[in-house]
Amino acid sequence: MTDTADLPPDDDFPPERPHPAGWLTPEAIAAARAQLPLVYVDAVPVRVDESGDVVAVGLLLRVSPTGAMTRALVSGRVMYHERIRDALLRHIEKDLGPMALPLVPPSPQPFTVAEYFPTPGITSYHDPRQHAVSLAYVVPISGDAQPQQSALDLAWLTPEQACSDEVQLEMHGGQGTLLRQAMAHVGRLP
Repeated sequence: MTDTADLPPDDDFPPERPHPAGWLTPEAIAAARAQLPLVYVDAVPVRVDESGDVVAVGLLLRVSPTGAMTRALVSGRVMYHERIRDALLRHIEKDLGPMALPLVPPSPQPFTVAEYFPTPGITSYHDPRQHAVSLAYVVPISGDAQPQQSALDLAWLTPEQACSDEVQLEMHGGQGTLLRQAMAHVGRLP
């Protein structure tokens, strides 16, 4: 999840700016995280060829608070009263820009459900802040995607490169596992 402890907080709105409707204050989200699982979406951005086969995977490059360079998928919370499709589109635009032009179907179906736990080792997914349930999608991107917000770069890698041990070591919280599952789902696991 892109807003894990080693990445920027998901409250990107400073106190002097009003929060959008449905957005929780830092205190409110901390209280919610301590008491119940939160719903997230994870998106694996891909480029496809004319036959629909995945030819590239987009990974964001970020710097953690400790200064480590990490690779990440598009990820974020589903807001109160927000459709899953709308959450996907919002997070893709937030991370890849308004010209990314994601191809999200009217009724998207996840390729898996990832359960992030604050305790390591329960599942392959770990988020030290919270228990979160994330619906994961492979999303073709047809436009000009550019890194946004805290992302330093967006690298388009072949599925083989993205699933390599070197790249997997740069991914945290189980996102490397999620990426491999996505590539298996689309028939591109090396």
